[in-house]
Amino acid sequence: MTMTTTTSAVLREVVQERPYSTSEPISFEELTLDDPGPTEVLVRIKAAGLCHSDLSVVNGDRVRPLPMALGHEAAGVIVATGDAVTDVLVGDHVVMVYVPSCGECAFCASGQPALCARGAASNGAGELLAGGRRLHDADGAEIQHHLGVSAFSQYAVVDRSSVVKVGYDVPYDVAALLGCAMSTGYGSVVRTADVRAGETVIVIGLGGVGLSAVIAAAAVGAGQVLAVDPVESKRALALELGATAAAAPGDVADLLAEGWDGGADWVFEAVGAGPVMEQAYRFTKRGGTTVFMGLPHPDVSFSVPALSIIAESRTIKGSYMGSTRPQEDIPDMVRLWREGRLPVERLISAHRPLSELNEALEALADGTAVRQILVAD
Repeated sequence: MTMTTTTSAVLREVVQERPYSTSEPISFEELTLDDPGPTEVLVRIKAAGLCHSDLSVVNGDRVRPLPMALGHEAAGVIVATGDAVTDVLVGDHVVMVYVPSCGECAFCASGQPALCARGAASNGAGELLAGGRRLHDADGAEIQHHLGVSAFSQYAVVDRSSVVKVGYDVPYDVAALLGCAMSTGYGSVVRTADVRAGETVIVIGLGGVGLSAVIAAAAVGAGQVLAVDPVESKRALALELGATAAAAPGDVADLLAEGWDGGADWVFEAVGAGPVMEQAYRFTKRGGTTVFMGLPHPDVSFSVPALSIIAESRTIKGSYMGSTRPQEDIPDMVRLWREGRLPVERLISAHRPLSELNEALEALADGTAVRQILVAD
């Protein structure tokens, strides 16, 4: 067996002390990476987006086995394939997918690969879908994989199901965002909700996922799209991306009293906080649906008036990875991007070298960044 050497961003313990630019939770380590197994590929990472799901591992909101090489939203080029991989080739450009899918469990068989039972189990264990880990530190100890990807690295070995081939014309930074931010936001609108032209939409939380939902709602012809966030610059960007109105959270109730029938047909919540989830439900009209996209801390709960669910025919839905079928939906997103209907590049706040990941974590935590693209040195 041969091994690839890669510089990777490793989290060895949960760190809540801020600013992260000073506490430096991430160390940059030279790791060894096993060759891909029969059903795996080796990818040279060309661009990786920083997502709140990464931050949630750093601060402990999402409990994961440590030490772990972080990063799950990325794009790159295949440099080696396992013996059983025949449908992607060395040199192909690919988007990384953060839920590997076995193709055989009940969820995969019913067209719900985002809920793959084996994929969820391997992600929770810090392993790849075929079992085990491919990363090792200088002492030979195993390093956990983050969501089957570990993209804050020069190289990554991933399951074949964790990549989707895209055209050479798609810039790596755009392609990276298709794997998480756009998959979740676009998928929640198109797959989970199936929003129709003319329906009304509210999106709460204008990070990468929320703004992707705004873009998708505009693309499908939603009648009114209200974008909600406390940060003025994010509200301004939402208006440029297709929202018909934008408001701070405290101003929404007054807006809904004017021509919204008491709420929206669809309300998408992308924050993952109990009070905001309750607010999203309140902003949903009779007969409408509240869709939760944000990942809350495991201890978070929320309450809604039980009677209203029945008496007002309300629906509450969760949306993980936007309920997408990546092998089908990412090519669709690429087509819409080529047509100018999914301006994914507008989500990018900054490009940074991977060595600035701790500083990027702080920019994300303080709410000033939407999506920062990291490139390995």
